[in-house]
Amino acid sequence: MSLYYSPNLPEEFRFLCMMHNIGAINAEKALTMDEIAKWTTMEPKTVQEHLRKLSELGYVKMVNVEGQDKYHLSIDGIRKVLTLYS
Repeated sequence: MSLYYSPNLPEEFRFLCMMHNIGAINAEKALTMDEIAKWTTMEPKTVQEHLRKLSELGYVKMVNVEGQDKYHLSIDGIRKVLTLYS
């Protein structure tokens, strides 16, 4: 069974894995909310809610690049993804 569809895994952690898989793993590879929505095929409002919650948990960081907010996994976010796969 795919990790993304595990019934026991909260949706925000599936989203965290998707961010990892699309490469948003550091400030240089950070993506805008719209880019994340496009890559994950999720509604922007859903992406926004996941980003808010995961930011509060310390798993996602925001950087401002040339006036645009972009998001990437924190070190703790990367660690969380790795523990989900083990």
